Amino acid sequence: MNILVVFAHPERRSFCGALKDTAVRTLTDLGHKVTVSDLYAMKWIAELDSQDFTGERVDADYLDLSREQEHAFATRTQAFDIEQEQRKVAEADLILFHFPVWWFSMPAILKGWVDRVFARGFAYSAGRKYGKGHFFGKKAMICLTTGTDSTLYEPNGIDGDLLHVLWPIHNGILAYTGFTVLPPFAAWMPGRVSADERQGYLDGYARHLTAIEEAEPLFFHPWDDYDETQRLKPGIKARSGIQWNPRAGQTFEQAAYEYDQRVATER
Repeated sequence: MNILVVFAHPERRSFCGALKDTAVRTLTDLGHKVTVSDLYAMKWIAELDSQDFTGERVDADYLDLSREQEHAFATRTQAFDIEQEQRKVAEADLILFHFPVWWFSMPAILKGWVDRVFARGFAYSAGRKYGKGHFFGKKAMICLTTGTDSTLYEPNGIDGDLLHVLWPIHNGILAYTGFTVLPPFAAWMPGRVSADERQGYLDGYARHLTAIEEAEPLFFHPWDDYDETQRLKPGIKARSGIQWNPRAGQTFEQAAYEYDQRVATER
């Protein structure tokens, strides 16, 4: 496989960096081609603005970002750094996103990478999302580190269930653009555990990557399960563990209990 690792941590010697190094070494040894985008080392520009468009604008007086992105992609007048990253994405069979959880999400530099690289025309367009997304056939997975214990990310934890926290990324970015989304790998508060526990995380991640081609993906409802209002059709039970369908006589508690996907993330 061609694998792209998108790494977003300002310290290369961090545990997040150690996980990235483990991924590169393990996957390379398995015969995969691995490319790394180290966003901080690249001095990646996070802001999406008019500087992303190097050719004639559709409207020079008003900045409609999605319209300008689509035009720039079609006319090959995007900024050079965007084109370079899009080429990596286009060539990748699997993308691994390595980052620390900051404020219940990804670091701003990585969100900026998504804003600019996953441009309209390249990553999505009219009628091309979810099961019909541009990246259909590609896989994506998050490898994350936290500053706190796993108990905080359980259903009754103060931070909430991990898959619920990651839903905006898993569903709103990755599944939206067509990726098959694999369960995340989490290293819980590596800065506060023993050296043996940290090594255990690294060894566990290497084992996980060795079997990644057989990993069972997270479930997202296919487009056919939704009606013209883009709500689950009457009678379709929500199976994501996050959604629920009152029109199928289903409560959130029933959906969460019956279709809990957290077991897929246990290590």
